[in-house]
Amino acid sequence: MTAPTPSAAYDILVAGGAGVDTIVRVAELRVPPGDSVFVPPVHDYVAHTGNGVARGARALGMATKFIDFVGDDIQGRTILEAYAADGLDFSHVVSPHGTPRGVNLVDPQGRRFSFYDGRHPADLRLPRAFYLPYLERARHVHLSITGVTKDMYDDVHRLGVPSSTDLHDWDGTNPHHLTYALASDYVFLSAATIHDRLDEVLRSIVDRGRARLVVATDGAAGCHVLERGDEKVRHFAAVRPPAPVVDSNGAGDAFVSAFLYALARGETVEECVLAGSVSGAFACTSAGTHTEFIDADGLRDGRAAAAAG
Repeated sequence: MTAPTPSAAYDILVAGGAGVDTIVRVAELRVPPGDSVFVPPVHDYVAHTGNGVARGARALGMATKFIDFVGDDIQGRTILEAYAADGLDFSHVVSPHGTPRGVNLVDPQGRRFSFYDGRHPADLRLPRAFYLPYLERARHVHLSITGVTKDMYDDVHRLGVPSSTDLHDWDGTNPHHLTYALASDYVFLSAATIHDRLDEVLRSIVDRGRARLVVATDGAAGCHVLERGDEKVRHFAAVRPPAPVVDSNGAGDAFVSAFLYALARGETVEECVLAGSVSGAFACTSAGTHTEFIDADGLRDGRAAAAAG
C-alpha cells in the first residue's frame, strides 16, 4: 500500500476496475460449427471499466487517482508497467486471487461480447485504511461495480464527496448492481437489457436512491437521461464517429470520463452529454480496449463539429 502525498488534491478518484482484456476478432458473434476456427492475431490490453474512466479522465487533464486490487502475476505487472509509462497515479493492494481478466469477442462491425472472469470473492473489499486517505482528498469519486468498493459508500456520504458509478448492462433487478444504483449521485448504465423498461428502471433509480441524474447509453441510438425533478426521460441522438467504427470496447467508459470532465467544469447536462457522446464515438474508432483516449483539444473540436452538424 502507498500513502498519498498530504497536499494532493484529486479532481477524480476512481476506485476498482483494473484488469486485462484479451480481444478476439471474429467473423460474427456466434459459435461456428466444429471445434476450432482461425482468427486474426489475439491481443491483450490493459483494460476494464475503472481503467477506462481513469485513463480517459487523465487524458482530458483531470488530476486523477486510481486505486484497486491487482494480482502478483503477469497481468498485474503488465498493468503497473502501463500506468508507470502513462504517468497515471495508481496505488494498489495485492490480491491473492490474481488480476481480473476478460475475453472479448469483436465482430467486423465493432460490436463485442465479453466474458469476465470475476475472480475476486464476493466479500473482498478495499481496506478502509488504504482508500480513506485518497477519498478525503477527492473532489469526486467514481466507484466501479466490481464489489471491492461496496463498503466505501458510508465514507463517501459522510464526507459529502459526489459519487458516480456505471452499472453497465444491468437488468434493473440484480441486487449487486442495485447497491451502487441507489447509493450514487450520478448513475450510468447501458440500455442493452432494459429497452422495454427503460423509463421504469431510470425512474426507479431516481425515486428509490439519491441519484441527481441517470444516463442510459444506447450505442448508435444515442442515450437517455433522467434528471431528478424531471417528469420525462429525455433522448439525445448519437454523435457521428470521426472515422469508421472498428471496436466498441471502452466506448461506455469514454462516455463516462468525458461526461464527468464536463460536469467538473460546471457545464450543463446537455453539454455533458455532448462531451460524453463525442468521447464515446472517438473510442469506437480504435481497435482494442482503451488504446486511445480523446484529449481536451480533441474533445473541443469534436463538440464543435457535432454542434455544427
